[in-house]
Amino acid sequence: MPDRAKILLVDDREENLIALEAILSSLDLVPVRARSGEEALKALLNTEFALILLDVRMPGMDGFETAAHIKRRERTKNIPIIFLTVVDSAPDYAFRGYAAGAVDYLTKPFDPWVLRAKVSVFTELYNMNRRLAEQASMLRDRLTGELPAGAGDHGAVLPELSRRLTAVEEELDRVREVARKSPDPALSIPLSELYERLAHLRAGFDALS
Repeated sequence: MPDRAKILLVDDREENLIALEAILSSLDLVPVRARSGEEALKALLNTEFALILLDVRMPGMDGFETAAHIKRRERTKNIPIIFLTVVDSAPDYAFRGYAAGAVDYLTKPFDPWVLRAKVSVFTELYNMNRRLAEQASMLRDRLTGELPAGAGDHGAVLPELSRRLTAVEEELDRVREVARKSPDPALSIPLSELYERLAHLRAGFDALS
């Protein structure tokens, strides 16, 4: 069973971090706190995150600068970022947020249901990416004859791989249906990329079997 997905919460105010944790408490994920941009960058050095919720207004390194550092790093540049800021922020904040690489932008006070729904979908996409990577590795091992010890004979592995691929395909269709009912431009690219990866993996499996 893979580890639960981790979400990085970045805000300089303790009460805001507590509120975010409370909103996300019903989801199957692990929230990790950072009280500054510097703390966030340190956390990203050793931990893999599914998503970053990033406050814009912070003393010292603000959200935009923090995001710029994140997007410059090869290891972290593809982690989705949702910016959070107060409703009376400067009118160009949304533009600057998207320009800095954010996939979404929410103003405080935000609807807890909306935030929870967005985090849930991005977490599901992250988990599906991990499962696809595992299936791709399994398929590569099968093609090269280097299945790990205990994996059983090749004939037993193929049905199991097919079952896993089908499960991921069904899960991805379910996420697409959720996105269709509540259109969110932020999801279009990761969904398209997942479908492309899954199609390549299915084609490889079909050729093998």
